[in-house]
Amino acid sequence: MSRDDKFEIFLVAVPGLESTLCEEARALQFGDATAIKGGVTFNGGWADVWRANLEIRGATRVIARIRSFHAFHLAQLDKRARKLGWGEVLRKDVPFRVEAACKASRIYHSGAAAQRIARAISEELGAPHAEDARITVMVRIEKDVCTIGVDTSGELLHKRGHKEAVNKAPMRETMAALFLRQCGYDGRVPVVDPMCGSGTFVIEAAEIAAGLKPGRARHFAFEQLATFDADAWELLRRSGETRTANPDFKFHGSDRDAGAVAMSRANAKRAGVEDLTTFQQCAVSELVAPDELPGLVIVNPPYGARLGEASRLKPLYRALGQTLIARFAGWRVGLIASDTALAQAAELPFKSSSAPVSHGGLRVRLYQTGPLA
Repeated sequence: MSRDDKFEIFLVAVPGLESTLCEEARALQFGDATAIKGGVTFNGGWADVWRANLEIRGATRVIARIRSFHAFHLAQLDKRARKLGWGEVLRKDVPFRVEAACKASRIYHSGAAAQRIARAISEELGAPHAEDARITVMVRIEKDVCTIGVDTSGELLHKRGHKEAVNKAPMRETMAALFLRQCGYDGRVPVVDPMCGSGTFVIEAAEIAAGLKPGRARHFAFEQLATFDADAWELLRRSGETRTANPDFKFHGSDRDAGAVAMSRANAKRAGVEDLTTFQQCAVSELVAPDELPGLVIVNPPYGARLGEASRLKPLYRALGQTLIARFAGWRVGLIASDTALAQAAELPFKSSSAPVSHGGLRVRLYQTGPLA
């Protein structure tokens, strides 16, 4: 397999956000992107793998699906796995591990399938197998078709490389980016998060507006593959560090917790958007709109996961809604909630809600308004 060969690339999505991730992939010129259950597929080569890891904000990981073949029993799986030319993708000096999943197939034992693939790679290539290896070969056997993939991301892609401090139950950057996209956010207006936590929404919005690539400050598993071109990658990565726009407005976060404000400022500084962001300590009832053109208020309030907690949170949601209606005329609102009754407690003129999305063991929805009167 050469660097110019084409194969299927799979972007793993948070369930419920596949179509939004597909919109992002198409906007980034991954032209034949198609949403399927669990993610998005498109055809490309290794340069597309590198660019996807660097540029796509909403994917959980990027899988290069390098081979596919029929396998009806373990001996056949072993035989065909040995013919794949592993040295074209993996390096013999880099440890690997294997994850396997079997569904509706005559090969039904995922552990046995993983063992056969691992032994085939070790004996044919000479690479060491290690359970803690950064390189993961991913095997999926469904309806007797075995698909071999390689996780090219390594650490999950929400780990941008700049967030060292997080608050309780943080929203991952990948999910935040897709919720921003669902709100129609394109970087042309300011954003306010009145319960900013560790600053995720504010920092993501600032990066989008400035044109900074999400993967610019981290390493990826593909750097340890035989297909890696260090010079080409460095040129591409450096392009992600350059601002393509300098917005003349700010991105604002606030929180009643002084610790959350401090960690948000530190995270924004590490992300290189300190000059585009402001963070202040204040209660929701004290919040005032920035003296800027109306934009987007996006907020992820507490959910009240335990029995009885949701009812105690209704006054907080009501205070949030009253503040926004009184002081944020012309602004749109996106609110994430796990309970329709909680969202309704805000008494905001929601026009739509998203499909449910899994977050922190709960099913949450994005509720949106048009410009507030």
